[in-house]
Amino acid sequence: MPDRPDVPAARLVCCGLTTLDVVQVVDAVPGPDQKVVARDLHVTFGGPAANAAATAVALGVPTTLVTALGEGPIADLVRAGLRAAGVDVVDLLAGQSADPPVSTVLVTAATGQRAVASTNATGRPDDLGPAAGAALDVLAGATALLVDGHHLSAARVLASAAHARSVPVLLDGGSWKPGLDGLLVSVDVAVLSGDFRLPGRGDDTSDALLDDVAALGPSVVARSSGSGPVRVRVPAGHDEVVPPALPPDDVVDTLGAGDVLHGAIGAGLARGLDPVAALREAVPVATESCRHAGALGWVRAARGV
Repeated sequence: MPDRPDVPAARLVCCGLTTLDVVQVVDAVPGPDQKVVARDLHVTFGGPAANAAATAVALGVPTTLVTALGEGPIADLVRAGLRAAGVDVVDLLAGQSADPPVSTVLVTAATGQRAVASTNATGRPDDLGPAAGAALDVLAGATALLVDGHHLSAARVLASAAHARSVPVLLDGGSWKPGLDGLLVSVDVAVLSGDFRLPGRGDDTSDALLDDVAALGPSVVARSSGSGPVRVRVPAGHDEVVPPALPPDDVVDTLGAGDVLHGAIGAGLARGLDPVAALREAVPVATESCRHAGALGWVRAARGV
């Protein structure tokens, strides 16, 4: 879809986590002391911001990923994968000996459901704010910024700068993280997972949660619910976006569907769409991703590779 004539050429910046994903497809997740033989194996980059960045590129929006890779064999493998996907990379750990975390993913063949074990950003430096401050020129020409809540100090620096420049800021709210309230003050659109909870609220699935998150800063708050409707809170009230129906037999893999959703929303915001219109465009893309293996299998299928 072409850019709107009243906005600059679209360009998305994503800030957050990158991992190396080791994905194995199994008949069933093994129990204690049980060993299973995997049907298939994929080794690729992952992480919310990384998958979102690759999604936006696949949808035609040039994207730069600000992340923490470092210098090491795993970092080199991940960096090569990102470049092959067309993602420009700004490494906040450039020149430092380090490697991104590794996620182990078990996908159940019959249902497409996944079980994930990952250190995420645990054990990674949390003092990346100065490095992000030195890289603020990455926002030059940006028409949207996506943050995933990881590398929080860096995300705050970039989000604050983007907000000051009237660049829309999108949060991928997979879960609550300590200090997230300091980021939300600079967020315009927050799209939460069904697992997202505010501290002290317990198992809250009501629209009141959307209102409470909006009170922390975002003007638009949405919350996904797997294959169910996405609830949306805008200043005028509440609405929902219903995903296309997907027969259970068509579900191959739900891995990364949320990342795809956020990347597609970010691409829409970067092209100048309003948040609800961007969400309505993005939901079918995330649904389609579940029909293919891996977070980006739908991209390879569309390209015939």
